[in-house]
Amino acid sequence: MMSIGAKKSIFSIALILLPKLGLAQNIEKIKYGDFNNWVTRHIHESAIIGGNEKNVYEIGPTHIIEGNKAYRNLGGSPWATSNVYAKVSGIVKASNAVYPHERSVGNKCAKLCTQIETVKVLGLINMDVMVAGSIFLGEMIEPVTSTKNPYSKMEVGVPFTKRPKSLVFDYKIDMPDVDYRIKSSGFGPKKKISGRDEAVVFVYLQKRWEDEDGNLHAHRIGSAGRHFSSSTQWINNFRLPIIYGDLSRKGRILDYLNLRTEEDCYYARNSKGKLVPVVEEGWDGGDTMPTHIVVMFSAGNGDPFVGTEGLTFYIDNVAFEY
Repeated sequence: MMSIGAKKSIFSIALILLPKLGLAQNIEKIKYGDFNNWVTRHIHESAIIGGNEKNVYEIGPTHIIEGNKAYRNLGGSPWATSNVYAKVSGIVKASNAVYPHERSVGNKCAKLCTQIETVKVLGLINMDVMVAGSIFLGEMIEPVTSTKNPYSKMEVGVPFTKRPKSLVFDYKIDMPDVDYRIKSSGFGPKKKISGRDEAVVFVYLQKRWEDEDGNLHAHRIGSAGRHFSSSTQWINNFRLPIIYGDLSRKGRILDYLNLRTEEDCYYARNSKGKLVPVVEEGWDGGDTMPTHIVVMFSAGNGDPFVGTEGLTFYIDNVAFEY
């Protein structure tokens, strides 16, 4: 995913939740989760691929950044996006598939798109790469210098010590009426793959700890997730219940809610500032309090470079309910 689908010690990221809101005492909005404020970055791509200036957007305080600079979350924003500034073998390329979108006058939301990124090198090489827009709690590590192991370029999850009942958000889906996906990695021809793509959201509550060698381990405390495969109008105040404890005892586990083992785990900074895998080694529950939370929304579900062009996932007003 990257579809899926980072920069301070994992023990020192600032508090991400705003104070409880007035009358709705059981709802806590995630900071910048109304998506009304965005950072706009002006990235100038290398001349060899056209020399274009590209706008790259991040979720945070209203701000403009000029120049090819690695981004670190501003204003205490807990949000990262799949938008990236890459510099591979000295060539600068920007990718943007998450945008601010005006939902109504003066009211913005996040727009996550599945789209084709085209790279042309001096008119000789024409590469089409399928990308799916994603947003998540954490940070992206920039500049990206290779396409190997995408998870190792992301710090996924932030410190969190509460047990919410559900994730609450508004959403809208634009789903092309096709039952196939396109695989396009930029190497070789595009391929059609049967099956409808989906937008996805998931939540993991984890208890993490670090061993004496700096390795990060985790138990899963709570889980939630949903796939979306059809177009919708705006659905407001959608509640995604969080299930606590061992999902394997509650029936079949959906693939994207399985434990994240060594083969597909996310990464985070350890106490020494090194980005290392976070290996989920088992389930926890009961009254155990989490140390971290993972929240991710994505306009695609599945392998990298595979998706349905035009699938769009709009997200707004993300909060926790207690």
